[in-house]
Amino acid sequence: MSASVTTPASANRAPANLARWYDLDEHDHPEGGSTMLGFWIYLMSDCLIFAMLFAAFGVLGGNYAAGPGPRDLFDLPLVALNTSMLLFSSITYGFAMLAMQRGHVRGVQGWLVVTALFGAAFLSIELYEFAHLIHEGATPQRSAFLSAFFTLVGTHGLHVTFGLIWLGVLLVQVGKRGLVAANQRRLMCLSLFWHFLDVIWIGVFTFVYLLGVLR
Repeated sequence: MSASVTTPASANRAPANLARWYDLDEHDHPEGGSTMLGFWIYLMSDCLIFAMLFAAFGVLGGNYAAGPGPRDLFDLPLVALNTSMLLFSSITYGFAMLAMQRGHVRGVQGWLVVTALFGAAFLSIELYEFAHLIHEGATPQRSAFLSAFFTLVGTHGLHVTFGLIWLGVLLVQVGKRGLVAANQRRLMCLSLFWHFLDVIWIGVFTFVYLLGVLR
């Protein structure tokens, strides 16, 4: 019988052979390299939330419980004005991103302030609409239609509120640190989030308000 003997020389060669197949050294990863991927994953989860809310409204939106319906409650000119506020805010945020690419800190801050004003106007009109509906007795408990309506539109309004808070924090960070790489990355993430809310609202305006009045 023959036995294999491991000599010191062969023992020293083993790690060298393994190094051909395995990279044993850790590499530095760029700061924030996974931020955009993680944020896209978050947006996809938000898409699922709104998809479920739209589906719930599609099922419950015709159950008025002998109460008021969309034609009795919705003021389309007011909703159209509200929609324009959010659309304008997306345009002004686009101008902020263009200023960021040119490296103009003041331009970014100015357009972010204008975006915040349009977003605040959108929320104000939405809160006025909610207050008017509740004053008329059209509360979420009145019917399944109103429950689904307040849940869908209110969830979107909460997202806009969080977006405005995020925008305010970014204004402070840009003022303190300028357009460093981290702030540019945050501005791009908020841009995705803000335009996402714009797309969702177009769906709400079409599916909830416009089609509801035209039924």
